[in-house]
Amino acid sequence: MRIATWNVNSIRARAERVVSWLERSDTDVLLVQETKVKDELFPSLLFEAAGYEVAFHGLNQWNGVAIISRVGIADVERGFAGQPTWGEPPVAEARAIGATCAGLRLWSVYVPNGRTLADPHYQYKLRWLAALRAQAAQWSAAGAPLALLGDWNVAPLDEDVWDISVFDGATHVSDSERAAFAALAEAGLTEVTREHAPGKYTYWDYQRLRFPRNEGMRIDFAWANQALAVRVHRVWIDRDERKGKGASDHVPVVLELAAPQ
Repeated sequence: MRIATWNVNSIRARAERVVSWLERSDTDVLLVQETKVKDELFPSLLFEAAGYEVAFHGLNQWNGVAIISRVGIADVERGFAGQPTWGEPPVAEARAIGATCAGLRLWSVYVPNGRTLADPHYQYKLRWLAALRAQAAQWSAAGAPLALLGDWNVAPLDEDVWDISVFDGATHVSDSERAAFAALAEAGLTEVTREHAPGKYTYWDYQRLRFPRNEGMRIDFAWANQALAVRVHRVWIDRDERKGKGASDHVPVVLELAAPQ
């Protein structure tokens, strides 16, 4: 079985590209972030025609998450208990959606960016990660196979950015963000992509020829509980999906799972 995560940076702009990739990569479940579309405008018919079911959560032209599956979707949850709010009036943004697919409890998560260390959005980001960790501990304790996949907007190690000096005093690499990311381990989870695909980037900014220069970041990850982590036998990052016209600034990260014992 193959499950993947991909920040597509507008599902309507890239729907056909995503369908083509799903078919070419033989992916069973895709966790999507930054769909940038209200629910009523999600291009679900295109995916259904290709044999996939879709669950989505989008409130406006910002954020947005989805799950696209050809092995079923059940027990959909939009948002999670204790999720912090943002904006005026404050709302729980469309940054998390969970569903059960072929016996796996999967969550697509899109962590807030943080903007700058002095911006209130940074504290919102830290609260959001802390709330997710608390909720994930409860999910993990249930024992069923569980994974949280998505765009975490955190580069946990210096090697996860092309030049750490460029990020001095910036978000994504601060001690507090890295600690909040690492704290997912306290919820009984393991980050399962690095062991199988070390030293690779998942994101390249559109500006300043970042992709041709390979000036990227690794900010897309998968955290899994023991019941699912033991089944991961291969992870690959599809760098080629950053190439060509109309590419997202992120690429898919694919987990290949062995059959349950």
